Amino acid sequence: MKKVGGPAVEMLTNITTTLGGLMLAWTMLKPYIPSQLRSQIETYVRRLINYTYPYLHIKFAEFSGESLEPSEAYKIIQSYLMGTSTATAKRLKADTVKDASSLVLTMDENEEITEVFEGVKVKWTSLHVSIDNNNPFSFNRRSDERRYFTLTVHLNHRELITGRYIKHVLDKGKAIAACNRQRKIYMNTPGNTWDYYKATKWKNAVFEHPAKFETLAMDPAKKAEIMKDLEEFTKGKEYYTRIGKAWKRGYLLYGPPGTGKSTMIAAMANFLNYDVYDLELTTVKDNSELRRLLIETTGKSIIVIEDIDCSLDLTGQRKKKEEKKDDDDDHPVKNLANDEERRQSKVTLSGLLNFIDGIWSACGGERIIVFTTNHVEKLDPALIRRGRMDKRIEMSYCCFEAFKLLVKNYLNLEDAHKLFPRVRDLLAVAKMTPADVAENLLLKSPEDDVEVCLNNLIAELESKVKEDEEARAKVAAAEGVQEESKDENGIGNSKDATASGANGVGF
Repeated sequence: MKKVGGPAVEMLTNITTTLGGLMLAWTMLKPYIPSQLRSQIETYVRRLINYTYPYLHIKFAEFSGESLEPSEAYKIIQSYLMGTSTATAKRLKADTVKDASSLVLTMDENEEITEVFEGVKVKWTSLHVSIDNNNPFSFNRRSDERRYFTLTVHLNHRELITGRYIKHVLDKGKAIAACNRQRKIYMNTPGNTWDYYKATKWKNAVFEHPAKFETLAMDPAKKAEIMKDLEEFTKGKEYYTRIGKAWKRGYLLYGPPGTGKSTMIAAMANFLNYDVYDLELTTVKDNSELRRLLIETTGKSIIVIEDIDCSLDLTGQRKKKEEKKDDDDDHPVKNLANDEERRQSKVTLSGLLNFIDGIWSACGGERIIVFTTNHVEKLDPALIRRGRMDKRIEMSYCCFEAFKLLVKNYLNLEDAHKLFPRVRDLLAVAKMTPADVAENLLLKSPEDDVEVCLNNLIAELESKVKEDEEARAKVAAAEGVQEESKDENGIGNSKDATASGANGVGF
């Protein structure tokens, strides 16, 4: 048989055998060597091993620092290794992780997996070490156990691994963690001075709103435009850094009640896989608390301020209330209510503007701020200018394209129906919100069918058209009477003026 290998293999075998013999001898002699000499020998042996050992090890601990705080890098790498370990590892560990939407499968202790990155073989090892704790009353796992991920690679590839590979692991791990996390909706909680010192003023619940762009009743072209804008924002970190702006974007949703503004926000959150922070300004005491709330929000989130036109003195509401103060002097109950509101509502327009795009707005990234309003004309121009509200979306009345989507969602009807032309003609002149249209498409009893629902909708639309025509006729009649009254008053005033002048001459 042909001998496999060569001089290099033979030399490596001899070195390995020699080191093994030395290690065995060291184990036997170690108890008889003085501690100081033993420490020096171990140092030189470690140097010898490091000089001949051809691999690089990078360790990522579960807890770091003197206070043993959870390591963010460990969590990200755990997320990254989930897919690889599930596919290749022989021993897996199932666990529940905070804010995860499902059960998490990771490598069991002392398990190894390998992968190839740009042609280089990389090995990951999951290690678990128990530490003897002399304190019999200690129940803190952080002080009794240590978990690590160890990355092993040949020294020749140090630059590749410490550069591109680790960046690849962190980026992909963050993306996987974001997709697997359980999304939440937050609300700010009102409180007194004592509550101010709590860890956070946000309370949360699981966000499970089913709204999607696919089921959102609005013009398809407008939906596609919004989805494209959102996608570009999520990929724009480098762009925002290059132009020197905080990685955030403002949206203004305006239109009559029932046009789907809140549903649009839920669809945006589901499309981007973002959390939602529902900010109620009337419960915020002052600008300082507003800044604190902003700092406590996380990335990949949508900050929502609904009905901004009704909030505090930002749109002149407080000024109107102050104008009525004299009228309310005789009503102590009203005065008490007004005083309470003034005590609780000290957020100013300047404070809100700084919240949106001031220096503090750069504390964090990848956040969307959404304002909704039913009366865009009431908002201060400084609040909705370009740069603060980057994109304005009008949520209008139901059009025929939105109606077809609602029919598909509610009645499972995708083909044209003989009543569609009549509905199309009525929607062109009637102002009906998608919410009202959807209400008429609901199957309210087992006897209802598609034709019954469509006929109900047509009857409602016809009634709406009639009401609008009557309202316009009343307005026109009122304007005519007013014009006629003005003409009569003008003539009367002229005659009075002439008479006054005549009388004046007489005197």
